[in-house]
Amino acid sequence: MSISKKVKIPAILIVGIGIGVILSNLFIFSDTVENVNNQTPVEDSILTPYNVFQPHIPDELDFCGEEVPLQNFDVKEALDLEFVINTYRHSSTILYIKRANRYFPEIEKILAENGVPDDFKYLCVAESGLYNAISPSNAVGFWQFMKATAKERGLEVNGNVDERYNPVLSAIAATEYLKQAYYYFGDWTLAAASYNMGMGGLKRDMDFQRVDNYWDLKLNDETARYVYRILAYKVILSNPKDYGFNIPQEDRYPVLETVEIKVDSTINDLVQFAFDNGTNYKMLKYFNPWLRGQSLINNSNKEYTILIPANGVRNCEIPEDTEQE
Repeated sequence: MSISKKVKIPAILIVGIGIGVILSNLFIFSDTVENVNNQTPVEDSILTPYNVFQPHIPDELDFCGEEVPLQNFDVKEALDLEFVINTYRHSSTILYIKRANRYFPEIEKILAENGVPDDFKYLCVAESGLYNAISPSNAVGFWQFMKATAKERGLEVNGNVDERYNPVLSAIAATEYLKQAYYYFGDWTLAAASYNMGMGGLKRDMDFQRVDNYWDLKLNDETARYVYRILAYKVILSNPKDYGFNIPQEDRYPVLETVEIKVDSTINDLVQFAFDNGTNYKMLKYFNPWLRGQSLINNSNKEYTILIPANGVRNCEIPEDTEQE
């Protein structure tokens, strides 16, 4: 059997607890009001709204001196697509601007020496973003050569050496292809399109559709956008501020000075070779990504050019006497 006892709570205690609860709530409420009053109004705390704008499409545009028919709505809208995408693809376009400062001078030189128009440097941006990329189809390097095509163009590709990763040699190989394509089509725009889909494939589409220019061709989605993408890079990278990219010169990647070393024999230990030449393995590989192993086997005594960073190149600090105040 259980016996329950009733406990009487004095009324004054109940009243005291009630007053305490009321006072504590008043304190919390007044503190909350004070905090709210001290906060900047929402509308005052909002920064300047993000400025989204329609990228400017030039009234006139050419590729390698060949006019782009912007009077055609389909051409203008296809170009507009690439301008919108690459104007608002911020991180990638910023990196392209930075890298162009480092790599364009050498690419421009190679194009000029080989009789290929300067506009093709933007094809390299479209292909790889000026980076030794590897595509899903295993195209490699700045100029995105497949293994078989690279060998056809005289590039060495094996487990020891892969010259697709050599920006200079692959650029020269690209100019040879582009000159051949121009000789075949008589048109630099078609030569650029063929870089994406091949001369044979492009010619078959031209013959089937009975047209003789890029702008009137119905092509696969990638090639249909390809030249327009190159044109967008040409305009945006030439006038970055007009498209919202305010990248100071000091934030762009500088050209890196190097020293050339000619070798025509096997290097068994690239780590030691780097130390012997005043650098380390990491820097050796950075400047010579075409060296794919830990040694350079050279039984044929072929002459290779290995780049070593010049003294002080790795130091990116701005000397005190040249800093802007």
